[in-house]
Amino acid sequence: MRTAVYAVERNALIQDRLKLINELTGALSKIKFLSGLLPICAGCKKIRNDKGYWEQVESYLKEHSDIEFTHGLCPDCMGKIYPEYIGENNEK
Repeated sequence: MRTAVYAVERNALIQDRLKLINELTGALSKIKFLSGLLPICAGCKKIRNDKGYWEQVESYLKEHSDIEFTHGLCPDCMGKIYPEYIGENNEK
């Protein structure tokens, strides 16, 4: 009787481990890694892909990772594009 109980418990543990392995394998397959050297233009900041084409940083990263972009403006660009919204420029 004891052997049957151990066999059932062992089978349950094996099933739990197999389920965990499947879940981890699925999670790992969804992960995209970026590593190595990334050729980037010093002027326009485009990135050269594996096929030799130059593309925008956003396009490259979206294709090679699970990054979603949201856009905003840093203070320097805000001042250049919309100077009327910057306090110092209104005082001049």
